[in-house]
Amino acid sequence: MKPPKSVFSCQECGAQSPKWLGRCPDCGAWNSLVEERAAEAAPESASRYVAPAGGGARLYADIVASDAVRMTTGIDEFDRVLGGGVVPGSLVLLGGEPGIGKSTLLLQAAAHVARATGPVLYSSGEESEHQVKSRGERLGVGDAPLYLLAETCLERVLEEMARLKPALVIVDSIQTVFSLKMQSAPGSIGQVREAATQLLFAAKALNIPTFLVGHVTKEGSLAGPKALEHIVDTVLYFEGERQHSHRIVRAAKNRFGAVSELGVFEMTATGLKPVPNPSAMFLAERPADSPGSAVLCCIEGTRPILVEVQALVSTSAYGYAKRTAVGLDQTRLSLLLAVMEKRAGLALGGDDVYVNLAGGITVDEPAVDLAVVAAVASSFRNRPIAQGTAVFGEVGLAGEVRATAQAARRVREAEQMGFSRCIMPAANIDPKDPGFAVTACALVGVRSVREALEHLLA
Repeated sequence: MKPPKSVFSCQECGAQSPKWLGRCPDCGAWNSLVEERAAEAAPESASRYVAPAGGGARLYADIVASDAVRMTTGIDEFDRVLGGGVVPGSLVLLGGEPGIGKSTLLLQAAAHVARATGPVLYSSGEESEHQVKSRGERLGVGDAPLYLLAETCLERVLEEMARLKPALVIVDSIQTVFSLKMQSAPGSIGQVREAATQLLFAAKALNIPTFLVGHVTKEGSLAGPKALEHIVDTVLYFEGERQHSHRIVRAAKNRFGAVSELGVFEMTATGLKPVPNPSAMFLAERPADSPGSAVLCCIEGTRPILVEVQALVSTSAYGYAKRTAVGLDQTRLSLLLAVMEKRAGLALGGDDVYVNLAGGITVDEPAVDLAVVAAVASSFRNRPIAQGTAVFGEVGLAGEVRATAQAARRVREAEQMGFSRCIMPAANIDPKDPGFAVTACALVGVRSVREALEHLLA
């Protein structure tokens, strides 16, 4: 009998090679190729969960579009990130660091779905039924029809899905699941890809929404294959600092909703509690009349949020200036400091500059530029920005302030939070825009960094 074929798969990117290599030729990772052997599958062992063919190709004009009825998880913030609820037959991947709260969130959602819709299958490969039960007692699961399965064999999980026909399936975690058709170790690229593919076939064929839990690496990406993100319908990232009580769920990919949508939660002794007003939470401990503090109006997905940008400028004691950024790109900070020195005349070359987005949130949109400039200039000149002032706008290399998207929504959020003035790009102020016509917030349009600093630090 011919022995099974061996291939070497990269555990970082999924590339395959017929022989071992010290460095992956695709992603450049060192010592990442691991030998994997796949047993030759018999024809009858092909997946029986593949959806049947639809009778051939159909004309585009003959297809009737219909919106699937979404299933609520009972957690408003979680439904928001998913695009309004869980789509039947969808495969959702929830990634995050160990201990961040992934299992807690999904167990809360599973309990609500079990009570409101039907039975839920919770397959745990890392914890026993008693461990999951103890967490459920703390979260108040009660007598909901929630089935627990401590299993790591993929074929066994698929059998239970076909037997129970549950309303929701949760697999915690995908790195612990292995298929009998693969001889590699659980968590390898081949095992993870095979398990995700078979669960995708089962979810589509049985029309059962399925959640997969995935761990992340030290760099913050999903552990194992990047190809896993291409298999699933939705990719969610669970973010947050363990020193803070709040957690953030962010959508990195969503075939059924907006990308970069964000949900905010507070971790309590009885589970995760949704935070309906994140702006109030992020600004709750903002000091009054303190230099180096500016309020940013940012947009996360479809939600406007107010965030405090803090900056500290001090004289360097070691002969070279340090630039440290928490919550935003450090390269972007260096670029903005160069613009301030060249275009606004602020001599920052010999000073240490530290910038932090309070609350542990991360913002990567260009509208953060003007708020960073305002906070750094306020700390450098030791002048506080007037209370009730919010800032947003993109800064170019020539020192110009460029327009940003959804300006009216940012202004409305600032007005609702009690802010009376917005420093914003002049190109965004449109008197014909109905969003600006009803606002009581004073709009100050600026065209350059120098002009913005004149209004902010006057």
